[in-house]
Amino acid sequence: MAKYPLPAEELARFAHLGRESSTLTVLRHARIAERMGLSATDHKVLELAGQAPGPLTAGRIAELTGLSTGAVTGVMDRLEKAGLARRVRDTADRRKVLIEVVPGAMERHAPLFESAYTNLKTVLEQFSPEERKVLERFQSAVLDGLRDELPGDA
Repeated sequence: MAKYPLPAEELARFAHLGRESSTLTVLRHARIAERMGLSATDHKVLELAGQAPGPLTAGRIAELTGLSTGAVTGVMDRLEKAGLARRVRDTADRRKVLIEVVPGAMERHAPLFESAYTNLKTVLEQFSPEERKVLERFQSAVLDGLRDELPGDA
């Protein structure tokens, strides 16, 4: 992969944009979680489980989030009570308990994200298809770096 010179001022501008984006994203998701009747942590665990390719163990959620397994149990209790997630037995090893999102749970709350999708569409329409490919490559590289900071495969 090619490397190009990066002036310190330019790096500082991108770092500032990244921090501001992160802060605004956290605040937005905290507001969405509140509207769902969840804490921000409960909402992020639900998102994590919803984005996973399959059910996760409580231990894996603890590993990815940095929460204790006891805290994950509390999160799961609240998500189950809200009808958003459930505990299921692993068919390969009945001793394992897996956490999965209840079918339709994510879709039920999709309207809470509509303004974000509308804004994203409005912004992306300002860029040519070629520019969007560069933006996508940039965003993917940033996400890869973030995933590398998490324990195991995120």
